[in-house]
Amino acid sequence: MPKHEITRDDIMDMAEYAKVRKQRRRAITEAKKNRRVAVGPDATFYFESFDTMWHQVHEMLYIERGGEDQIDDELSAYNPLIPNGSELVCTLMFEIDDPDRRGRFLAGLGGVEETVSISFEGETIQGRPEEDIDRTTADGKASAIQFLHFPFTGDQKTAFCRDGVQVVLGIGHEKYGHMTILPETVRQALASDFD
Repeated sequence: MPKHEITRDDIMDMAEYAKVRKQRRRAITEAKKNRRVAVGPDATFYFESFDTMWHQVHEMLYIERGGEDQIDDELSAYNPLIPNGSELVCTLMFEIDDPDRRGRFLAGLGGVEETVSISFEGETIQGRPEEDIDRTTADGKASAIQFLHFPFTGDQKTAFCRDGVQVVLGIGHEKYGHMTILPETVRQALASDFD
C-alpha cells in the first residue's frame, strides 16, 4: 500500500543522502518516465507520488542546507502533493522557453486550472486546484505551474485500474484545448497510487 505522508522519520541525514544521491536521482528519473504526460505542444503533467515528493524534499534540504529548521517547511509544502489513496495529484507545467511567447501565452490562459479533467469508462473527474494560493491573477494571467488533485470514488478507482482501460487527460480552456490518451504504462503507474 502506498504511503501518503512524509514524516521526520522518513528524512535521511544529509551526509547519508549525499552518499546515495546519485543513484536515488537516477532511480527517480526512471520512475518519472511513466508519470509524465504531454498534452498539446506546451503542457506537461507530472503525476506526483510519495517517492517523487520524498525526492523533492531531500533535494531541497540538500541544496538549500537549511538543516533541522527547514524540515517542517518542506514537509508542509510537499506533503499536500502526495496522493491520499483515493486521488491522483499532478504538477501541470506550461513549458515555453521564449519569455515573450510565454508571457503572451499565460496572459490569456486565466482559469486554465479549472478546465483539466481525466475521462475513462464514461466517467469524468474534474481536477481541483491546490488551494494554497490562487494561480490565476485578477487580470487573468495564469501561472506557468499548477497543482491539481483528481478525487476518485471507489468505483472510479476500480474502473481506472482495469488493464487496458482507455484514459483521456484533457485541458478544456478556450485558448488551449488539447487532450491525450494515457499510455498503458502511465495508467499502470498511476493506478499504483490508489489504496
